[in-house]
Amino acid sequence: MSALDGASTASAAEGVEGVDAIMRRGGEELRERMLRTERHLGVVTARAGEPLSAHANATVRAGGKRLRPLLVVLAAESAGGPPDTSEGEERLVRAAVAIELVHSATLVHDDLIDGAQLRRGHPTVAAEAGREVAVATGDLLFSLAFAELARNGSATQLRALSDASSALAAGELLQREDAYAAHVPVERYLHRCELKTAALFEAACRLGALTAAQGSPELADALGAFARRIGLAFQMLDDVLDVSGPVERTGKARGTDLLDGTVTLPFILAREREPQLACLDLAALDGPEQAEELCERIAATGALDEARERALAVVAEAKAELPAILPDGRGGLLELVADAVVERYR
Repeated sequence: MSALDGASTASAAEGVEGVDAIMRRGGEELRERMLRTERHLGVVTARAGEPLSAHANATVRAGGKRLRPLLVVLAAESAGGPPDTSEGEERLVRAAVAIELVHSATLVHDDLIDGAQLRRGHPTVAAEAGREVAVATGDLLFSLAFAELARNGSATQLRALSDASSALAAGELLQREDAYAAHVPVERYLHRCELKTAALFEAACRLGALTAAQGSPELADALGAFARRIGLAFQMLDDVLDVSGPVERTGKARGTDLLDGTVTLPFILAREREPQLACLDLAALDGPEQAEELCERIAATGALDEARERALAVVAEAKAELPAILPDGRGGLLELVADAVVERYR
C-alpha cells in the first residue's frame, strides 16, 4: 500500500485531511504524477541491493503524506507544467523522488542521534539493525537522491538540493549546540527551524519550478519563499505537538524532544511566563514521566496557544507571498498545502 493509498500510523500528524483535499481538487493528472513518484521511490531504493535496500525501502514506505514531493509537483504545475514529453515528466518525478529521499535520510540519521526506538509506529533502522546499518542507510538515501537528480542534467537543480542539504546539516549541528541550553532566544530557535526543516520545503518548490516548461528563476524564488514559510510553520507546530501530544497522533510520547534536550518554542515561551520554569534544567529530566509533567506545566502557562498563533501567522505570511499569476487554480492548491500544515495541529 502506498502512502497515497492509505494512512500510516501517525497520519493525523501529517495533515491527512488537508492532503486528501488537495488530491481530490488536483484531479487525475496530479494524482497520477504522485503515484508515479511513489512507484519510482520503490524502484530507486531497490537499486542498492540487500541488505541496505530493505532498510531504505522500509524507511520510505513508512513515510507520511509526501508533502515535500507534493510541493515539487504543484510548483511545476504552477509554473506551466513540465515539458510536454515523457522525458519532461520523468524529470519532474526524479526531482520529487530526490526531495523525499533526502527527507528520508534525515529521518534515519535523526532517529540515530536521538536514540529513537519508533518512527510513525514502526521500529527505527537503528533500533532494528543497529547504529552502523542506520548510518549506512541514511548515507545511501542521500546518495540515491543526488544520483537521481543528476540524471536531470541540471546544475541549478543540483545546487538547490545541495544548498538545502547543507542547511539541514547546519541546523542539526545548531540543535546539538543548543541542547539543554539554559537560554535560547526565539530568533535563534526560528533560524534553526529554517535550516533544519524549512530549507528542504523551499528546495521542493524551487525544484518543481525549475523542471517546468515555463519556469523561471524569479518564479522559483517566489514559490521557494512561500514554501520556506510553510516549512517554518511545519516545524513550529511539530514542536507544539511534542508537548501537546497525544501519542496516538504523534507516534511518540509527549516531551520526547524535551527529554532529548531540544529547546523548542513552547518551552522558550513558557520560560518567559513562569520563573520556576526559567530555572529548570532539561538535563535533570529523568524519564518519560517527568517529561510528561513538564509538558503539563508548559501547557498551563498558555505557551502552546502562543506558539500556535505564531505558526498560524507564518502560514498567513506564506499565503500572502504566493504570486497572483499562478494558472488553473494551482495557487489555491498551494494554499491548501499551507492549510494541511495547520491541520496537523488540530
